[in-house]
Amino acid sequence: MLLSFRAHRAVCYSARRVMQKIQQSFQVRYSYPVVFTRRALSVENEALRAVLPPPGRSPHKALLVVDSGVEAARPGTVSGALDWARANSDVLVLAGEPLVVAGGEACKSRPELVERVHGLVRERGLCRQSFVWIIGGGAVLDACGYAAATAHRGMRVLRMPTTLLAQNDAGIGVKNGVNVLGRKNFVGTFAPPFAVVNDLDFLETLEPRDLRSGMAEAVKVAAIKDAGFFGWLHAERARLARFDSEALERLALRCAELHLEHIRSGDPFETGSSRPLDFGHWSAHGLEQATGGELRHGEAVAVGIALDSLYASRMGLLGAPEASMVLETLSDMGLSLFHPALESLDIPGALCEFQEHIGGELTITLPSGLGRKVEVHEVDASVMKECVRELARRAGGIEK
Repeated sequence: MLLSFRAHRAVCYSARRVMQKIQQSFQVRYSYPVVFTRRALSVENEALRAVLPPPGRSPHKALLVVDSGVEAARPGTVSGALDWARANSDVLVLAGEPLVVAGGEACKSRPELVERVHGLVRERGLCRQSFVWIIGGGAVLDACGYAAATAHRGMRVLRMPTTLLAQNDAGIGVKNGVNVLGRKNFVGTFAPPFAVVNDLDFLETLEPRDLRSGMAEAVKVAAIKDAGFFGWLHAERARLARFDSEALERLALRCAELHLEHIRSGDPFETGSSRPLDFGHWSAHGLEQATGGELRHGEAVAVGIALDSLYASRMGLLGAPEASMVLETLSDMGLSLFHPALESLDIPGALCEFQEHIGGELTITLPSGLGRKVEVHEVDASVMKECVRELARRAGGIEK
């Protein structure tokens, strides 16, 4: 981390008072590795050890948190992590027993999970230089990452995402969040991880719904940033629908590259009013809330992408054949393009919540041709409602 500091003082005199002003300005540079590997917990694999800093006078301490869904789908994950830690005890020592937590979106709405992590950090004597090592899906990474970011005002986090969506999007970025007051990610932090290690073997144990959710994020980023990648997704949609391992690996890697490229060259801490990579997300967040988490994030994003693609086409931003390609790609991958909750979605209200979450003026990213995007600051609610009705007609009013 490089830190540059500049400060200057301006003194303004008036007949009534003296005002002193100190203007402070500094920059912080972040750097963290995102590694793709296989059998990451094997004692022969050097990937985990390579991302850790050399030990000081003693090994680094860590609290291990594991998603219970991962352990259920892949028995031996916890014991594998313990074996790895024992084999590398000169670098990393676990502070007490692992914390195994229930995953899924519901865990982000349970304040006791954050409190539990805080409590263990205190009870086990972990400090700001210690690690919270999280193995799990995006929701567990989000909630426990938030707990780590707020304990001691920020601890080191070692992420091991286990879902496709987490490996190519949610688990590689700089955000953490929990759901409060019925709002998704209403409370959270911008806190880059110390390192991310993606074990592609975890993808082999995922349910089809989880794999498709990760594919939706790939379609999202390709449609607005990389026409070549979108063309590949469209051409390989049948292989992806069969969950071909080689195709999934390529999808994960390229999708992660595009997300990291945006973080590196864009506005990683979202200080402006724009979230360019949240194409399709304004309605997706509303659908997730309306369904109480029944609709998974990627599934909601697929519906949101379909909706915004139709809207972009009707507004003359995206050609009708291109919009059809987006919808066909999603559908042929096995993703539904409609959910009954969409028909009752309060469009102005959902847009308002999205605007409040970001701040500033309303900014929605739409495709302006495959691989290109445009930001709009107004949405015609009547046209958007027509697009909802079109998706309902296409689906026959029944979720696939």
